[in-house]
Amino acid sequence: MTAFTVALVLVVAAAGLLRWRRPAWYWLAFGVTLAALRVLVRYRSVMDACGLTVPPARWRLSLARATNRPIPEPRPPRIRRLRPTRTGLVLRLKLRPGQDVFDIAAASDRLRHSFSMFGVTSREVRSGVVEVRMTGYDVLKRVQMPAETETRAMRVPVALREDGSVHYRDYRAIPHALTLGATESGKSVYQRNLVAGLAPLDVALVGIDCKQGVELFPLARRFSALADSPDTAAELLDALVARMADVYRLIRTHQRITVDVPDAEIAADIWDLPDELRPTPVVVLVDEVAELALYATKEEEKRRDRIITALIRLAQLGRAAGIYLEICGQRFGSELGKGITMLRAQLTGRTAHRLNDETSANMAFGDIAPDAVLAAIQIPAELRGLAIAGDASGGWHRIRAPHTSLRQAVNLCNRYADRTPDLPELAPFRPTTCTATELVSSAKASPATA
Repeated sequence: MTAFTVALVLVVAAAGLLRWRRPAWYWLAFGVTLAALRVLVRYRSVMDACGLTVPPARWRLSLARATNRPIPEPRPPRIRRLRPTRTGLVLRLKLRPGQDVFDIAAASDRLRHSFSMFGVTSREVRSGVVEVRMTGYDVLKRVQMPAETETRAMRVPVALREDGSVHYRDYRAIPHALTLGATESGKSVYQRNLVAGLAPLDVALVGIDCKQGVELFPLARRFSALADSPDTAAELLDALVARMADVYRLIRTHQRITVDVPDAEIAADIWDLPDELRPTPVVVLVDEVAELALYATKEEEKRRDRIITALIRLAQLGRAAGIYLEICGQRFGSELGKGITMLRAQLTGRTAHRLNDETSANMAFGDIAPDAVLAAIQIPAELRGLAIAGDASGGWHRIRAPHTSLRQAVNLCNRYADRTPDLPELAPFRPTTCTATELVSSAKASPATA
């Protein structure tokens, strides 16, 4: 008996230590079994207490009265499947007649408390079937991306959602996106994860970094073109607009609109072209959009209008030509001048890290998910990297990207430097790279050190 007591104390102590220091290990070792039992045992009573049951059918009531049996109890949604995951449980429910998916969503907080889970979210799989994802611990406190993720063309994993699923940046589904975040909010880390995910793919990366290139130029070996000033950015955007026109001419030439060609084979964008003819897709990363929109003189105003016009044209027409925009900034508001609201309307994907003002949050989510505005401005300063991600469908999620240092991102870009495509129209903007020895030699020869 003494040995059993000692062993039990050791197991309880180990479970407590794992829950404190390694919540993921605790969940896989102990939590998933306890949570599954808790859900199955409490399910009927919890659903009844949360108002997620329906009265029995009339024929059952009539049968009970005719046979002098007890009145049947209200029926909860039927459990179709209970699947454990590395972060929680996935419960697939079949709704009863008269129930709606919004009933489950409205009761999420009550379900979380009743089942003693960290978080509960729901989504409709198909008519009458709802998937309830329950997380057993705070997956965003220490982000650990799964070892295996779904990969396909122009789709990269960039962050982890609060329900434990992976947040992907899918350029085929959402071609253009806006990413906002105040200083020290984690926006740069999110951008590094995006570049790290794109580096192994067959895609051309184009960067515009008006902070003299301090954010993007360390990753230059994987970039086909880089601009570090508004003047260079204006010329680079004009070159991209010209490339877009050339790609459209190529598509028009090979559309194959003839009587004997099936409709599915008629080309309308680069992905309908044969592999040997398909141009390389281009992802344009703008590090600070406000620097492109600000001006102090008449000449700078003309340059600003030229830049914003080019961005709007790329946002409106670039998808079919395989040109995708990633617009980043600390501040994004109508005071940046004409055309900004029009540009925002073309940016389907929205991601907001911690923001200092409600106006930027409204610009990000006011037109697609008003309830996400308050969530964006309530992100605490100590949770760097936490963000709200939404799209034009109106849905939004809390996400957090894994911490990726600049050194890690540079090493990854250097590893895949051989995959950097050489685009002739962007050749004047190809960044020049040199070794550390060459940097030291140039620094010694500069007048500043003389």
